[in-house]
Amino acid sequence: MQLHSHEPKEELSTRLARFEAQCREKGLRVTKQRREIFCAVAQSCEHPSAEKVLVSVRKALPNISLDTVYRTLASLEEMDLLMRVGLSSKARFDGDLRPHCHFVCTECGEVYDIFPQADETAFTLPRGARETGGVRQVNLQLRGICKKCQKKQ
Repeated sequence: MQLHSHEPKEELSTRLARFEAQCREKGLRVTKQRREIFCAVAQSCEHPSAEKVLVSVRKALPNISLDTVYRTLASLEEMDLLMRVGLSSKARFDGDLRPHCHFVCTECGEVYDIFPQADETAFTLPRGARETGGVRQVNLQLRGICKKCQKKQ
C-alpha cells in the first residue's frame, strides 16, 4: 500500500507524529501493534477494510488477530486519527484527514478520494452546524455507481 502519488512522504511523517502525540495525550503506549495498524491505513490510498489491514500487518506481526485489528481501528477512530468510510455493510478506513470527500460506489463498494481543486474552496459548514457545536471532522460521502461498474452494465 502506498500514499497517493501526489502526496509527499512528509505527509506520512506528519500523520505518524500526530498519531504518537495523540497516544501520549491519551496515556496510551505507542505499541508496535498500534503503530503497524495505523501505518497500514495512514499510508494507504485504498481505504482498506479491517481484513485488508490484517493482511498488511501480518507481514510484520504474524500472530496478530482480526479482533485486535478491529479494536485498534475503533480506538484510533475514537482518537480522531482515522475515519470510517464506505458502505455500512463493509467498513473501510481512511488515514488522510485533510479536507476531502469520498465517492462510494453502491455496486462494488469501492471508495474514491475527491480533493478540492486549487481554484475550489474547501467545505463550508452550514451555519447550523457551527451553532450546534464544535465540528472536529467532516465526512462527506457521495454515493453512486463508479465508472468501472457503469461500463459493466
